[in-house]
Amino acid sequence: MARKAAEEYYHGKEGYNCAQSVLKAFQDSHKIAESEIADYKSAGGGRAVAGLCGALFAAKRIVGEEAFDEISKNFERQAGSLKCTEIRKAGLLSCKGCVGTAAELVQNKISGKF
Repeated sequence: MARKAAEEYYHGKEGYNCAQSVLKAFQDSHKIAESEIADYKSAGGGRAVAGLCGALFAAKRIVGEEAFDEISKNFERQAGSLKCTEIRKAGLLSCKGCVGTAAELVQNKISGKF
């Protein structure tokens, strides 16, 4: 469910980028303010800290530092990297695919599936 929601937000009517889409999918369950989602506009398109994928950067905000290691390892297996430019070069996942994957991994972590 979170995957589908995040993918629908990505470049949807609100124009959310990758990072914003993941946050928006978890907005209600994690009490994320609309202003924080707006702040993540600067994290899309390879502009997150250290070139990290914006969707993954947003996932880190939701699950926290400790759970992020596990999520990032799973994400890297699917995307080929953690960094936006390297993911694009590898071509394993589209940006929308990264959004969906990050949201699904967050949901799986929250629900205790891994």
